[in-house]
Parts: sequence; C-alpha cells; structure tokens
Amino acid sequence: MEASWRQVAGGRGRARGRGTAAPSSGNGVHLRGAGGGREKGSVGAAVPGLSPGGAATPAAAELMSQKKFEEIKKANQAAAKKIVEEHFSSSSEEEGDEDFEGKRGKIVANTFITYTTQTDGDVRELERTKQYVNEAFQAGAMTCLICIASVKRNQAVWSCSGCFCIFHMPCIQKWAKDSQFLVSSLTDDDFGKRDYPWPCPKCRFEYKRSDTPSRYYCYCGKVEDPPLDPWLVPHSCGQVCERDFKPSCGHKCLLLCHPGPCPPCPKMVTTTCYCKKAKPIPRRCSAKEWSCQLPCGRKLLCGQHKCENPCHAGSCPPCPRVSRQKCVCGKRVAERSCASPLWHCDQVCGKTLPCGNHTCEQVCHVGACGDCPRSGKRFCPCQKSKFSLPCTEDVPTCGDSCDKVLECGIHRCSQRCHRGPCETCRQEVEKHCRCGKHTKRMPCHKPYLCETKCVKMRDCQKHQCRRKCCPGNCPPCDQNCGRTLGCRNHKCPSVCHRGSCYPCPETVDVKCNCGNTKVTVPCGRERTTRPPKCKEQCSRPPTCHHTSQEKHRCHFGSCPPCHQPCQKVLEKCGHLCPAPCHDQALIKQTGRHQPTGPWEQPSEPAFIQTALPCPPCQVPIPMECLGKHEVSPLPCHAVGPYSCKRACGRTLTCQNHTCMKECHKVTETDSCTDKKKAGPECLHCEEGCSKSRPSGCPHPCVLPCHPGECPPCVQMLRIKCHCKITSLYVECRKITTADVNEKNLLSCCKNQCPKELPCGHRCKEMCHPGECPFNCNQKVKLRCPCKRIKKEVQCNKVRENQISIECDTTCKEMKQKASELKEAEAKAALEEEKRRQQAELEAFENRLKGRRKKNRKRDEVAVELTLWQKYKYYLFPLCAIVVVVFAWYIANAVD
Repeated sequence: MEASWRQVAGGRGRARGRGTAAPSSGNGVHLRGAGGGREKGSVGAAVPGLSPGGAATPAAAELMSQKKFEEIKKANQAAAKKIVEEHFSSSSEEEGDEDFEGKRGKIVANTFITYTTQTDGDVRELERTKQYVNEAFQAGAMTCLICIASVKRNQAVWSCSGCFCIFHMPCIQKWAKDSQFLVSSLTDDDFGKRDYPWPCPKCRFEYKRSDTPSRYYCYCGKVEDPPLDPWLVPHSCGQVCERDFKPSCGHKCLLLCHPGPCPPCPKMVTTTCYCKKAKPIPRRCSAKEWSCQLPCGRKLLCGQHKCENPCHAGSCPPCPRVSRQKCVCGKRVAERSCASPLWHCDQVCGKTLPCGNHTCEQVCHVGACGDCPRSGKRFCPCQKSKFSLPCTEDVPTCGDSCDKVLECGIHRCSQRCHRGPCETCRQEVEKHCRCGKHTKRMPCHKPYLCETKCVKMRDCQKHQCRRKCCPGNCPPCDQNCGRTLGCRNHKCPSVCHRGSCYPCPETVDVKCNCGNTKVTVPCGRERTTRPPKCKEQCSRPPTCHHTSQEKHRCHFGSCPPCHQPCQKVLEKCGHLCPAPCHDQALIKQTGRHQPTGPWEQPSEPAFIQTALPCPPCQVPIPMECLGKHEVSPLPCHAVGPYSCKRACGRTLTCQNHTCMKECHKVTETDSCTDKKKAGPECLHCEEGCSKSRPSGCPHPCVLPCHPGECPPCVQMLRIKCHCKITSLYVECRKITTADVNEKNLLSCCKNQCPKELPCGHRCKEMCHPGECPFNCNQKVKLRCPCKRIKKEVQCNKVRENQISIECDTTCKEMKQKASELKEAEAKAALEEEKRRQQAELEAFENRLKGRRKKNRKRDEVAVELTLWQKYKYYLFPLCAIVVVVFAWYIANAVD
C-alpha cells in the first residue's frame, strides 16, 4: 500500500467543497469553502432593522450595503498592499549585473577560504554549504517544491534538518497536516488520536506530529520571525550559528546564521596518526584522523605476519599471504589464504559411531561425531507408539489409524499408521466461494472461486477492484497514477493514489547557449529561470569570412557584428583590406512600399544584412609627381601620374631661364637624363639675351637667350681722344677688355696735344690723358716788359723766374703801343677760332647725313655680321625636319 503522505492536500485535494474555513491567505482576506460558515450579517444573525417577517427596511438595506462596501474596500487594499510588497521584495527582481555576481562569488569564496588555508583543509566538504549560500543569494534559485514557486525574502520559510531544503511555511504546514490526516483516515478507527509521523517532501525524513512547524525561525533557530535585512542572507538572524557539528566533535559552528549544513569543523586540534607512531601535529578537527603513510606493523589475525599496509584506520585487513593448511578434519592439506586458517573439505566424516554399526555421515566437522541417531526409543510414523529397538532395526507401524490433520486443515487422515505423507482430502463438502456469494459441493482439497468480479473501489477511490471472487480485502491499486505533476513536464510515476501527487523529484539544468554553464532548478522552474551568465567564450562558427570570431562570452541570439580587420586581398593592388569586417553590414532597405496617402502610417525603416564591397585601398604608396619634384604618399586606389602644381623649374636650353609651366610630364631621352634639364615638353625660351654686359659696353647681345658667354661685341664705339678734339671709332670689345694703358693708347689720336701749357706754348707731346707735363724747352724771346728788348731763353726758365729783363724808358713808351696792338690781335684770333670750329661742325654733320658719299664711305665703320645673323633663315627649316624625324623614330620604337 502506498504511503499516505503521497496524498498531498491542497487546492486540488479533499479540502475543496468542505465547510471549514481555509487558512488566511496572508492579505487580510479569509477565504471560505463553497459551503463555508456564516459571516457577520448573514442569515440567522441578529441584524438591526430587520423586521420579524423577514422584510428588510430601507435603512437596514443601506447599512448592509455600506458594510459590504467597506469589507470589499479593505480586502482590495490588503490585496494591493501584498502585491506591492511581493513585487519589491521578490528575490527574482534583485538581479545584479555581471560585476556584482563576480564580487558576490569572491565574497562567498573568501568566507570559506579560512577552512582551507591551514593543514589538510578539504574543499569538497564545503561544496554543499557553498551551494546553499549561493542559492540564498541567487535570484530565483530557492524554490518551494510543494508549490513550485520562488521563495522570496519576506516570506516565512521552514528548512528540513535532513536535506536542508526550504519550503514556504504555509505549504509545509498543509503538507504535514494532510499527510497525517490521510494515514489516520486509512489505518486508524479512532481518527486523530494516534501520533502518526509526516515526511519531508524531498528526502522523506520522518517528523513527529509535535515537530510540525508552527512558527517562523531563522536557520539556526535562535530568532523567531527574523527581520528582513538586505545586508544579511535571506531568512538569517545575522548571529553566530553555534549549531553542533555533525558528526559531533564537541565544537560548534562559527559561521553566521546560514542555510544548508554546517561546514566541517575548522578548529585546530593536536592529534597523532592512526598507528600512533608519528608525533602529534596540529590539524583541523574535521580532519584530525590522518595517516603517516608508514607501515602499520600490527600483528594480523593469522598470528604469523604483520600488516604491511600504510598507516590506516580501523582493523587491519585479512592477511593476504598464502600458506599450506589442513582442513578441520585433517584429511586434506591445501594452499589457502593465511587469513582463513579454518576450512572444511567436502569429504564425509565416515568415522564409526559408538554403536559400532553405523558411520558418521556429517561432512568434515570439528569435535566428536556424537551418538548414533537410531539409538534410544523411537516413535512409529503416526507418533502414537514408542519402541526400544536396536539401531540396526527399523521402527514398525503400530496398526492404529494415522489421524493426522490433512492439508485442508479440517479433516484427518483415515488410513492405518503409515510411512510417508498422507493423501489429499477427498471428502465432498459444501464450499462457499471466497467472496461468499456462491456455494457448491466439491472435493475438500479443491478451492472454489466464482467468476463474479469485485465492484468495490480500491484505495485510490478511482478504479474498481475487478478481481474475481474478491473476499473484500481489495489489494492496493496497481495502476500507474499518470497525472500531470505540478511541473507540467512529467506524470506521476507512482501507483494510483488519493490526494495530490508528490512534487516532481526531477531537476532540470538551465544551461547557457553553449551548455558549459548551468543552474540546476526544480522541474517546472526552467520556464521562469533566466539562463546563467556564462563566462566561457562563444564557440559558434563565424558568420563572416574570418576563421575565428572576436572573443566574446557565450550568449543567446545572433553574435555581435565582427569588428576584426577584413584582411581580404584586394584584386587591383593585392593589399589586405584594413577596414572592419563588412560581410554583414546593416543597410537601410530602399525601394519599399510607398504610402498610398496621408492616412497610411509610414512604416519603420527596414534594415537588411548584406555584404559590402571592400572600400578603396588607402595604403600610402610613395609616388613621384610628373615633374619629379617630390615623392608624396598617395592612397593606393589613387596611385597614378599627378601634378604637384608647382612650376616645372627645369633649366631650358638657354641655361638662363627655367620652365614656368605647371608640373608636367617630361620625356627623358638617352642623351638627356639630368632631372634638371628641360625636355621636349617644356617651354622654349623666346626672350632676348639678358646677361650682364661687360663693363663699359652699352650694346645688347645680338643673339637670342643662349647658354654660355655672350660673343665679344664687335660694334664700333665712337670715343673722343684725350684732347677732346678728334672722334675715334674703336671696337667695343677692345675698349672693354683693355687695361688702363691700352685704353690710353686707344684713346690717343696720334696728333700733337693741342693744349697750351701755362706758359702759353702748345704741348709738344702726342695726345695724352691728364694734365700736360710742364717742361717747355722752347726758345722764347725774353723781352722786357715792354717787349722792346728781347733775348732768346728757355721757356721753363722764364716760368721759373730765373731770368728777367727790365725795360728801359724806350720800352715803356713802346709798351703802351704794344698793349693796344695786342688787344686787336686777340680779337682777331678769337673770331678766327670760331670760324674754324664752325667749319668742323658742318663737316661732321655732313658726314652723318650722307650728303657726301665719299666722305660717308670714308667715315663709316664696317660692322661684321655673326654666323646666326647670316644663316638663321636656313637653320629654322632644318630644325623642324629633325624634330619630325625624331618623333617618327620614337613612335616606331614604342610600337
């Protein structure tokens, strides 16, 4: 018969339809059954204003309506308050981010690290305690297995002392009450008077009726109704636990009030090893029994050998050695384990018994064989007569009736005393069937079963017995229950029973996407439990062209966009694409349905994932400009001939000017590889020669702009001689290249200097620069002041006043006459000079105007023409022909 506590009472059980009031729902509203008791103001109560005839006055009706309204209002306010409290106190909404979870894990780990930092701390013993503490903090991890709902911080709970599973206080109270009720209703005539146990819904640990929880305590049981503190473990009082460790060691738990089992005892004690050979050392109380790993050395049970195992707990194992040993009877010797020296062979003893007629039929035994079993007084087969006979004779039958009770248990054997079993009862009797509904006359030894099927309900109260000829003690229902459990995933595997089914014993692993991280929750909670945050790397294959994804944690849904460099080889240049991966770029969809009118709401812009082509290559490539002025890095996609916008700057063929065109391509020939030399695409210099002329040359260069030095100037230059009278014509190059002496010679007219000395005589020197030398040696007549008296002397002596002649009286008279004559001569001379100069001027002007050919040919200076001036009209056509031939040659070479 199935245990009665499987029949959990609840809203689905027998409590429905009864008139007893249900427990308080917690929101101040007391619920009643369908046939519940009466409330205040119901029929039968004395209500003011109700007439004896049953008709309610208007005032009484208004009073009742107002009263009902107030009750409904209070109930609604209480329900709303409960919903708000549950909403804000629900542990499922206290969700921290990943950093908070990491910190919480570190705090829990640091709480238990003191148990493992010293000698031989066992981490495995702490796993259960850690699990319960983690579940207490984890959102939605604590679940009541009875109602399959989350255990919230502000709800009263009860913890099983066997499995430490946590249940809602109302749920476990209802479970205990219904379990006891079902057992007593099936087995006890005096309902409710015997003390029946009730089991834990999970581990089936049995509790007495007196252990039924009635008050809400913390985990350690010190504080009743522990207050809600966000800084403590939910349902904890925050005090030191102080529960005795299991197994008991005399110490108490030092953790703060916590769920789950207490961890192993962390106290330090000084103990020795199992074999007592090692020195005592300090160790944890929970691991105080330890092995020194030295040979045990204790004497084994065989008495010959010693235990060779390392230091161990408990008794030594049997001796593993083999030795030759005799059996108990000593007839056989065999090699057997030294641990089992006593053994029995399979031979019969065969020793002669004391009677001397029979042998011992026992197999190999210890001690004496005993007396012969046939000696002494023996009974006849019917046990009525005794005979004293030798052991060699058999006991005879006594001749009396057997009279033994037959197998039917009613009649006796009617045969004479006989050996062997009695025959079956063959008497015919009137027999009732097992169910008592039919009778039949038949042999006594045969049972009588009718064909009537039992219609009673089995203990499940769902199925009929349907057993043929059932005596009324219908067996428990052997069909499967098959009802869907509260988890809605499984069906009850137990045999058919009354009441509610057990909570689903299965657990479900709520896993992350990759399955490496999981949270174990009761079956049915997986729909409302969030998947755990996995710290493993996402293992999905990449959806782009990369061989591996960017490292990111396990997740549900599609992976985030790839931000790795594209690294595709560009077709045009062969470089790798450095842009972020663009295989799945979100592009706004174009060309969608246009609204037909203003009444149609515009749709949200749709985005589609598509692969975009690689952007133009931006790798900087050093590129020289057309004119080879600079090398600049250009994007790879824009590599090509370019102009730097500077002036060309190449030296033209004139070697004096540079090309002023904007940077352009220059064709370099084999004969011209200098980057500073102009090419055929450069400008041609059309300016005149602008080189500086030699000092003193006033003529421009007759050639166009040309390289090298200008040719010597061959033009004739008219200069005045030193005496400033004669005009000389000299080649410009001679005058500009001559030194001072040569210039003096070129400026000399070869005539006598017309200048007068201070003495009044003409300079005897040829035309010369500068002042005339004062060395006049001409014989002059030195006269007296009146010039009557004369004397020839050198002029310079006269100038030096070395010689003087004095006038006499006659001279004075003549002096006056001479002065007058002199004045007349001076005037005549002046007029003559003017006439002469006028004649020379007219002659010079006539030569310039060409009035007289003979004089012009004689006076003209012949100018010699240069080679360029002579042959320039022949050179222009010749150069054009050469350029055409050169272009034709270049075109053929390229083809």
